[in-house]
Amino acid sequence: MSAVLAAFLDDYSAALRRHVAAPGQTGLSEGYDLGRRALVEGISLLDLTEHHFRTVAELAGSEAYSRGAEVALEFLLQTMAALDIATRGYLDGTKRYEQQRSRAEDLAGRDAFRTALVESLQDGFFVADEHGTIVEVNSAFGVLTGYGPEEVPFALPHPWALHDRKGYPQIGTEASRFVMPVRHRDGRERWLAVSASSLVKQENNERIFVGTVRDVTAEHDAQARDQAASRLATAVGAATSMVEVLAVGLDELRRTMGARTALVAVWPSRTGRPDLYSCGESPTAAQAPPEPEFVSANARFVATPVQQPSSRGEAPVVLDEQTNELLDRARRQSARGLSAITGDEGGVDAVVAPLGETGDAALWVRFGAPRAVSAADWALYSLLVGHLSVALQRARNFDQARATSLTLQRAMLGPIELPPRFSVHYEPALPPLEIGGDWYDVVPLRDGTIGVVVGDCVGRGLSAAVVMGQLRTAARALLLRGAGPAQLLAELDAVAARIPGAMCTTVCAAVLDPERGVVRYSNAGHMPPILAAPGGPGRILEGGRAVPLATFDTPRRPEATTALPAGSSLVLFTDGLVEQRGYDIEEGFVKIADVLSETGGALPRDVADAVLSRLCPPAGYDDDVAMVVYRQPPEPLHVDIPAAAVELTGLRRTLYRWFATAAVPHDLAADLVAAANEACSNSVEHAYRDTAPGRVVLTATCEGDRVVIEVTDTGRWVPTPTDPGYRGRGVEMMRVLTEDLEFTHDDKGTRVRMWVTLPSITFPTANPLRASTRPPGMSSLSSS
Repeated sequence: MSAVLAAFLDDYSAALRRHVAAPGQTGLSEGYDLGRRALVEGISLLDLTEHHFRTVAELAGSEAYSRGAEVALEFLLQTMAALDIATRGYLDGTKRYEQQRSRAEDLAGRDAFRTALVESLQDGFFVADEHGTIVEVNSAFGVLTGYGPEEVPFALPHPWALHDRKGYPQIGTEASRFVMPVRHRDGRERWLAVSASSLVKQENNERIFVGTVRDVTAEHDAQARDQAASRLATAVGAATSMVEVLAVGLDELRRTMGARTALVAVWPSRTGRPDLYSCGESPTAAQAPPEPEFVSANARFVATPVQQPSSRGEAPVVLDEQTNELLDRARRQSARGLSAITGDEGGVDAVVAPLGETGDAALWVRFGAPRAVSAADWALYSLLVGHLSVALQRARNFDQARATSLTLQRAMLGPIELPPRFSVHYEPALPPLEIGGDWYDVVPLRDGTIGVVVGDCVGRGLSAAVVMGQLRTAARALLLRGAGPAQLLAELDAVAARIPGAMCTTVCAAVLDPERGVVRYSNAGHMPPILAAPGGPGRILEGGRAVPLATFDTPRRPEATTALPAGSSLVLFTDGLVEQRGYDIEEGFVKIADVLSETGGALPRDVADAVLSRLCPPAGYDDDVAMVVYRQPPEPLHVDIPAAAVELTGLRRTLYRWFATAAVPHDLAADLVAAANEACSNSVEHAYRDTAPGRVVLTATCEGDRVVIEVTDTGRWVPTPTDPGYRGRGVEMMRVLTEDLEFTHDDKGTRVRMWVTLPSITFPTANPLRASTRPPGMSSLSSS
């Protein structure tokens, strides 16, 4: 240090001390003079400032230093008055430094407070940049997802995202709320409610996203259970039979549980084997354990899965003894009690549960692979099984009531027995009733004729069925007493007048004479019958028409007669078949006539199905429908062929076509063709063994209810040997396939005569618990 500087600093210290001790204008003037001296002597501003603060530090401990910092600063400023611009700049810088330091300390405190506040949140918190990268999370977020603050950042795709689900909902500039599934680090699936909004940083205009997440898995599972139960309840709500409930509800339950196969076993009796109903994929056989194990504490079973040959359930489902015992035990458990079938590697392989409280049904549901089942899953399974049980019990109660109703209704109708060559169809407009206001009756009479009555009472439902039953019974009695069509309707006029609700009933009565080929008929305001010969145009039988029953006094009912061409088809029906909104009734008549003309070579039941298929409206019939189809026997068949084996194929085809026209059922026609083929084969092989081949003549005729076949040749009769060896069984086969067999042979040749009687069919009450191939409400009765 130079002597000049040392002397100046000593003088400055002495003046500063005097001014601090006695602040005043004198001291400030002395300081100003020192400042001018410093300019003259070239004293460094830095040396002056440092010396000033050292002197102030020395004075800080004295009693006089009460306002020392402020007084000393004023003295320094006065000293540096010559350097006024520099001094002011330094003072401003000093103040700014103090402010910035204070602000930094404040921000640090605020950041610590923000961090503590975010960490204290029970909901998860996150901050994401504009690219979707999570740059900040709190500890609660880590608990929800398994990925905590120490692992940020998390770029897209986020590690907790489910790759088999759709991407995140787009977050716009407005606040967004959504629920999304995530996969926790431990493998569990959770549902999180996300609330996010976007912000823009002021310093760089960068967009960021800030949000919170909350675990709503319990609420989502509860909502899913409610929705699944609602879907199942809706699916089975319209089902009115056990089969319908299982057909709809079983598949819905299987899909909701995510199972591969679902099966229900129903025991019709306490001791018999169960009926099985299944859906889903075909179960595969598994290795059975030595003994089925039952643990009463948790109702756990280990058993062999069901074996089912067809995945579509077309073949019978077969249960092995162990699985049958498993289900048998399950059905005896308490209602709503679910049981687990454990897999070899742990986890639940299948679920077994009783259905209902009657102890005669059990459910078996198998997953594709063993799985861990949570408490929420068990709650869902229990809820679904409960809904299915309730629906099944309701349907079975309905089935029982319907079976009782059917028994009463069938008793009202009486036995339904159709002579050969008839087919009938009956469909009530108000299911589940099996009868309504329409009716038909087919009555074989003692003279070989057949009475047919088709009627339509006013109204629908059970009240109309009651009227129908009384009129049907009266009409049958009148037919059996020998009343003709006109007399029958005249007598029914008097009967209908005494039955409430029978007025205006329409009836068409006919008496068929198959042997003579004629039909007599009378019509009381009813739909006219339609007749068509094979391949010929159909025609409407307009004769014998009069007013409906009990409407006006009719002294005499008209009656008409028309011929029945050989092989022709006659149909009687009610108005429900042809009356449709928006269509002319004449169009229905034309359609029926066309069908009869086109199906002359089909069985009567196929004719009835064709008529229904052509006329049935898309939404089904809105009125009762009754229909009777009759086939007049065709002309006798006469076939004359050379005695050669190559001719037999064409012969068999011709026979099949004739049998269909003659309304011979398919199974019986197959037997007759086989027997006739054997007779012709014998003629071909044996009759002309030692002579030139001759001819074989086959005739087939309808004699009443019998179908007679004759095969003749002009060859030589060959007696059956005592020991025919491995051949010679043709005669025995013909005897088995026909009702009777006769052989006549002489020098002119051999005649083989065989015949069968076409069967009449009595229809029993159908089992209402069995499925039907027709839509609900459709019932078809036929004999051909």
